[in-house]
Amino acid sequence: MTNDRILATYIIETAHPLEKAAAAMAGEQSSGTFVPVPGETDELRARHGAQVIRITELEPVDAPSLPGSRPPKNAPTPPVYHRAEVVLSFPYENVGPSLPVLMSTVAGNLFELGQFSGLRLVDMQLPQPFADAYPGPQFGVEGTRRLTGVYDRPLIGTIIKPSVGLSPEETADLVKILIEAGLDFIKDDELNANPPYSPVARRAAAVQRVINEHAERTGKRVMYAYNISGDIDEMRRSHDAVLAVGGTCVMASLITVGLSGVAALRRHSQLPIHGHRNSWGALTRHPWLGFDFRAYQKFWRLAGADHLHVNGIRNKFCESDESVIASARECLTPMLGGYTVMPVFSSGQTAEQPPDTFRALGSVDLMYLAGGGIMAHPSGPAAGVTALIQSWEAAVQKIPLAEYAQTRSALREALEKYG
Repeated sequence: MTNDRILATYIIETAHPLEKAAAAMAGEQSSGTFVPVPGETDELRARHGAQVIRITELEPVDAPSLPGSRPPKNAPTPPVYHRAEVVLSFPYENVGPSLPVLMSTVAGNLFELGQFSGLRLVDMQLPQPFADAYPGPQFGVEGTRRLTGVYDRPLIGTIIKPSVGLSPEETADLVKILIEAGLDFIKDDELNANPPYSPVARRAAAVQRVINEHAERTGKRVMYAYNISGDIDEMRRSHDAVLAVGGTCVMASLITVGLSGVAALRRHSQLPIHGHRNSWGALTRHPWLGFDFRAYQKFWRLAGADHLHVNGIRNKFCESDESVIASARECLTPMLGGYTVMPVFSSGQTAEQPPDTFRALGSVDLMYLAGGGIMAHPSGPAAGVTALIQSWEAAVQKIPLAEYAQTRSALREALEKYG
């Protein structure tokens, strides 16, 4: 990849000729608009115009995937909706080393163009200047393992429930139960950031006191991701409060905090940033609109997230297993500078899914978060944690779960309840 071009790959659906539709995309997002304007010279277009690199035609369909598209006046009745994969090339000079401008360029108004009944950004290739401007994750997989002392298996974790309403002291009481159960990682729910009844500074002081005492007694320091989502100055203050009491992780809701917010937090942070992707469904749920995670996660890796949520196998949401695994693979695929980030599996995970997860992903570099899969274990949370660890042992050793569970009561009880 050269230093002067940005490549973006899309899938499109349109009743217009594919070449004209792709040219409209390139013009809309660079030097052109719907009519010629003064100053749009051949020289300017040559220097600043986006280029259509490739159009790969796919199978057409008879009906539009999205409402509001406008077929050309000479289209047959009913129109044929052509589908294709399109690769556009944008001059780096148009964008500079700016993630917000990059998103405006490769996405921006494209999703609203009347020529299209489907348009989705599926991948990007970025030039080196972005890596020079954005250092990416500070900790990633290796740094997270170093801070937790957990190697050769996934980090087993959970989420504070109930999601909201617990005071700092009540949260600390629950954390004491969870860390004594043997967890590696705990996080705030995305709904609980810095509310008046549980400000981050007070919550961190109460929770970290429990974690620090446990670490002094056992040598195991559990990582807690404190949700510090907020305005930039607020996040900096909250980060500093967490750091001051010995915390080892902060969490940000990526989409609501925004690219500039996460990048600013990364420049300030001395702790791993746990990236939660709540609201992601609004950008991806329709297969012919929005973003693939393959493309979208690159923005957040550059901005500086160390962990990224990817859902989980047989999750409670609408995402398919294939999409989950593809997202996790992207997190573990080296990017600019060669770095990776840790995928976070969650959403309805129990001791039943690890073998299929490992078989599909082929790696233990992940966080595996379970709520009910731990707390609802018939023999209590400690047995829930043990069951998950045992399930991952069976997965890595390629031993059938039922066989492995014969001599392991925690796993056996979990399978009887969940499987």
